[in-house]
Amino acid sequence: MNNILSALNRISCADLTHDEWVRIGMALKAEGYDLSVWDEWSSRDTQRYHPGECARRWNSFRGSDSPVTGATIVKMAQDRGWTPFSGTDGCMAWDDVIEYDGDSQPDPVPARKPSEDLILYLQTLFDPDDHVGYVTNDAWQNEDGKWVPSKGVCDRTAAELIESLLRHPDDLGATVGDWKPEAGAWIRFNALDGEGVRNENVISFKYALVESDAMPVDEQIAMYRRLELPIAALVSSAHKSVHAIVHVDAGDQQEYRKRVTYLYDFLASHGVKVDTQNRNPSRLSRMPGVTRDGQIQKLLGVNIGRKSWVDWMDFVEGTTDELPGLISLSAYATDPPALPEELIEGVLRRGHKMLISGSSKAGKSFLLMELSIAIAEGKPWLGFPCRKGRVLYVNLEIDPASCVNRFVKIYEALGYSREHMDDIIVWNLRGHAVPLDQLVPKLIRRVRDQKLDAIIIDPIYKVITGDENSASDMAAFCNQFDRICNETGCSTIYCHHHSKGAQGAKRAMDRASGSGVFARDPDAQLDMIELELSDEVRNMIADKGATGWRMECSLREFQNFTPVDFWFEYPIHRLDNGDSLKAMPTQGSPEAGRMKNSHSKSSENAAEEFRNAFYVQAIDGSVSVQDMMAYLNISDKTVYARIKKLDGEFVLKKGRVYRAEDTD
Repeated sequence: MNNILSALNRISCADLTHDEWVRIGMALKAEGYDLSVWDEWSSRDTQRYHPGECARRWNSFRGSDSPVTGATIVKMAQDRGWTPFSGTDGCMAWDDVIEYDGDSQPDPVPARKPSEDLILYLQTLFDPDDHVGYVTNDAWQNEDGKWVPSKGVCDRTAAELIESLLRHPDDLGATVGDWKPEAGAWIRFNALDGEGVRNENVISFKYALVESDAMPVDEQIAMYRRLELPIAALVSSAHKSVHAIVHVDAGDQQEYRKRVTYLYDFLASHGVKVDTQNRNPSRLSRMPGVTRDGQIQKLLGVNIGRKSWVDWMDFVEGTTDELPGLISLSAYATDPPALPEELIEGVLRRGHKMLISGSSKAGKSFLLMELSIAIAEGKPWLGFPCRKGRVLYVNLEIDPASCVNRFVKIYEALGYSREHMDDIIVWNLRGHAVPLDQLVPKLIRRVRDQKLDAIIIDPIYKVITGDENSASDMAAFCNQFDRICNETGCSTIYCHHHSKGAQGAKRAMDRASGSGVFARDPDAQLDMIELELSDEVRNMIADKGATGWRMECSLREFQNFTPVDFWFEYPIHRLDNGDSLKAMPTQGSPEAGRMKNSHSKSSENAAEEFRNAFYVQAIDGSVSVQDMMAYLNISDKTVYARIKKLDGEFVLKKGRVYRAEDTD
């Protein structure tokens, strides 16, 4: 078995015919090797390799009466000058090449030429078009006599370097330039943009350097293998350390820093003292193939240990994490799990999340208190039947006395008896609010024995953490609601405010302020937007001080319901059973703009209307006069007059309206 891998590494995949390549795959499978061995070896042919092709071929190899065996690989390698390994003790020296072969032992490989070492290094770490930075003769000695690399070069691609190395297989200097024999040479292990060698010139944050001078070399290698580090390339420094180029597979520099810190901390916790000065993604490492003080900076192996950062993290944390296990769908073929009961019929299940968004005048807190009462009493809420249960109302905004009195007033206005008020628990936290990630553990501890069905948090801006407009920050924030649901079994209901500006031209799920995570995360998102009322409807409710609203939805578990129209008459919301609001447009929509134009307006209202019309329609920073006319239902002369009255806030250029501050 050892000779088979040794022979395989003597064969260049690029020199084989397609049929020869297939026969090698058959032989490896027949000898019991893993698919990854064939795939890694095949990937060295950068011109013909296609990810996934080996797997497709591998699965078609089903054996025969005259199978292709490892002898085929040995014979092909012997034809190319390879001789079988004949070590007397079978032991592996510290500087033998290490090749990954699943759980099997590494197989020693005959010495390669220096140019072959560098070619394999480049093929393993870089794509053909990647720019590679390296330093050869551009080095100097400091006061301590240590050789220090300078900037070097970065304008050549991996493909260009490999092509030159193939042309000059016996003269490494012809490709990379001569180096100072006592200094050796260096290479940057992450791809650059070809314009420089600083961190900002790095375009691919795939690898990090692990180096330690505090352990003997053989112990370093043994430790790295035992910890299954995802090493892409292992290079001897020709001194007292090896350079492990380790997969971190980061998406950007910020993620790179986090992963390198985790990697170094993990190694330190296992007794490996890593040189922490190697954190930079543009860091130099030792170039394989060149000499240093008479010793070769040798490529010891490629693709050692785990194949990727994710694979390694599974190894590191897989036995200790608290994630659910993997389950085949067939386990539920005849007995699928029961769905959680519906807390709000057709809207929300028990243990799921719901967001209510709306403007500051919508009475969101009153609506959430009404929902608390509806659940406690088993009554409908805005026409949706609610399952009777127990509710925790987390009050973060108003003082305790005002909170309790609101509940009492709502009960009175609804005409409900107070038979089940003990099923509503209030947690008054005004003045005591902390970020949600700190609040959640305290909340979970307090409600453990309360047998709750729903937890309502009002409002979330009091406990929000991170940047509201950052998707990653808000994803982490919303994960806290999942934790509440998972650890309590309750539905979690919370409210959030609209972003600034007119909302009528937006989709309901785009109106909530901040990142779109707010709309995508909950299982049910309900949005309240005010309606523009006609004069007739205004006169009808003039003595009630009511405002008209429409609720739209985005539901994950149920079919979206038809928008619900309702009134907010302090202190409660009531359905519009007479359909008075059905034809009313949402505020900020073009229809509302035309309706408002029929009302008498003050100069201030007209100015605000003009601004809203501009911001709703502006896409490239301007709006045509014709679009403003159509939106506001006014003439072009009125558009010009309003621009003039706005005293330089807007300007007119070639039939388009611009903000003055956006023009020269």
